[in-house]
Amino acid sequence: MKTFYLVRHAKSSWANPGWMDIERPLNGRGKRDAPFMAKKLKELDPGIELLITSPAKRAKITAKIFSKEIFGERRLQIEDDLYHASAEDIISVIKSIDEDVDIAAIFGHNPGFTYLANYFSEEYISNVPTTGIVGVQINSGSWANFDIEECKFTHFIYPKYFQI
Repeated sequence: MKTFYLVRHAKSSWANPGWMDIERPLNGRGKRDAPFMAKKLKELDPGIELLITSPAKRAKITAKIFSKEIFGERRLQIEDDLYHASAEDIISVIKSIDEDVDIAAIFGHNPGFTYLANYFSEEYISNVPTTGIVGVQINSGSWANFDIEECKFTHFIYPKYFQI
């Protein structure tokens, strides 16, 4: 069985109107929420083996914070196709994960993450908020054979869920 977590990047800064979208860093709330949620993900699943992130600065910083908490170091795979990815683009990234990996976390953006989360959830998710985490198990046991019908929604957590 394979498991993946969709992790939306932490809250980003809009302080400099001159920044290109891909360059926006985390704001204060993002810097507070990311370590907290990284600890929650590690508690939820200490077996995470791979972190894959969008190249956007806010996603990479979020993933680095999670990596430090989960691995004690920074181990990241940057995937350009995750930047403003559609649900179908995200599925393509999932299908390309090495079969030796059983548990992965994928860092990226809305609206693609919310669209994809709703493929799995029995209840409608209007928004995966910043630093929100959606967990999914793939019952087929293969990334390459990923099929939405073979998946089970396992978790949906986010900072306000814990009232922070």
